[in-house]
Amino acid sequence: MLWSGWGDPGKATGLAPEVLELLAEALGVTPSAEEPAGFGDVRLSASGLSPFVLDSLRSIVGAERVRTDADARIRHTRGKSTPDLLKMRRGDGSDAPDAVVLPGSHHEVSEVLRICSDEMVAVVPFGGGTSVVGGVTPDIDGYTGVVTLDLRRLDKLVSVDEESMLAELQPGLRGPQAEELLNARGLTLGHFPQSWEYATLGGFAAARSSGQASAGYGRFDDMVEGLTVATPAGDWELGRAPRSAAGPDLRHVVLGSEGAFGVITSMRLRVRRLPVWRKWDAWRFPSFGAGREAMRVLAQERRLPAVIRLSDETETMIGGGSGCLMVVGWERGEPPRFADAENLGAEPAERWAEGRFGGPYLRDALIAAGATVETLETAAHWSGLPRLYEAVRLALEAALGRVIVMCHVSHLYETGASLYFTVVTAAGDDPLARWEAAKAKTNEAIGLAGGTISHHHGVGRDHRAAYATEIGPVGVGVMRAIKKSLDPMGILNPGVLVP
Repeated sequence: MLWSGWGDPGKATGLAPEVLELLAEALGVTPSAEEPAGFGDVRLSASGLSPFVLDSLRSIVGAERVRTDADARIRHTRGKSTPDLLKMRRGDGSDAPDAVVLPGSHHEVSEVLRICSDEMVAVVPFGGGTSVVGGVTPDIDGYTGVVTLDLRRLDKLVSVDEESMLAELQPGLRGPQAEELLNARGLTLGHFPQSWEYATLGGFAAARSSGQASAGYGRFDDMVEGLTVATPAGDWELGRAPRSAAGPDLRHVVLGSEGAFGVITSMRLRVRRLPVWRKWDAWRFPSFGAGREAMRVLAQERRLPAVIRLSDETETMIGGGSGCLMVVGWERGEPPRFADAENLGAEPAERWAEGRFGGPYLRDALIAAGATVETLETAAHWSGLPRLYEAVRLALEAALGRVIVMCHVSHLYETGASLYFTVVTAAGDDPLARWEAAKAKTNEAIGLAGGTISHHHGVGRDHRAAYATEIGPVGVGVMRAIKKSLDPMGILNPGVLVP
């Protein structure tokens, strides 16, 4: 993963001259006069961990798996939001961990947590590092140091129960690795978020990820039947049946907990048979409202395909089309048909599918050209979606002035759906401050319009205040009580998630 951007540096993309001209004319985008920092320019403080802590960690995982070198520390600094990348491009390594530790077993994870609790060292569980909400950037005041717990060595398919259609997998597996292991047995998770190439299974669970085929396969938390978790308070096994009435379902204390309550070391996941085929189709709707209504009918009649995504007029126009483009991918039966839309055939949908993991590379190219590009997402019930859509757009336009705001619907339920926004504006003199002010106003607008602060990106640090408002004082008290019970010294990802 590129240290100051997304993915494979060899796949980085540039912008055509006509695109640069359009950005300048429409948004006032001008190239930055400041050259981005090189890898050797990143400013790091000296590692502050005591010799006792370092020696203790080395005795647990091996000396070569406790890294304090600049390469490891820089590559584990922050996530991949636009503010994260802007800071890295400035050479700001102030959030770098003091050490990166690579455990190879549940026991080693538990022992690392024990040492760090005893010595008041903050621990950041780390999968692919793809968080866009500050999910791997802890608050470090009051701690003697920060350790990033990189779980990449926990990368095995432990077992498969084909009778129950369950697979036990470890959290360090990236999306493509997990699919390769399962596909060899004719199985799939069917979970393909945009971060799929780099994010890990543990990250999918910890952030309650939702993939592009969620209409057919469900969200990742729908797939989790059981969990093994290491916490500072002890080891925890969760989930022994598909459903249970034995009290509240405590799996959901861990799912979405973003590493603040424990470290997932193994998961029992529901799997499906590999589809024999997937076919694509595309439709043009006259308006976003008309396409959204067609989606609602499909969801409530339980006729959803595996993949379904509707772009609003602006997103469709930026993609070179008109009206509102709907992409459909189905794996069985007959495709949905829409009487009030124009069928465009398979080509637009196949083109989208071919490039669906490439969006972050384009984001990096736009940042390099002098634009600020960021995404945000929310969800609401069907009756509230029009109001939420307008509220977010108006808040962004009021805060940023000359701005392009694109939106799509891509995760459907019988009672509602998500909205995913992409925002492009000129960076200006202080892009960080400008975006943070716009984000704060938009978070407020989402709450007032009845939306949730996140459908699948998570809470992290960036959404923590809005999350506290959403769950209210009683909910905040519950979250703090869980944190105190599972992590008495507060070492796990401090400042993330828990208000």
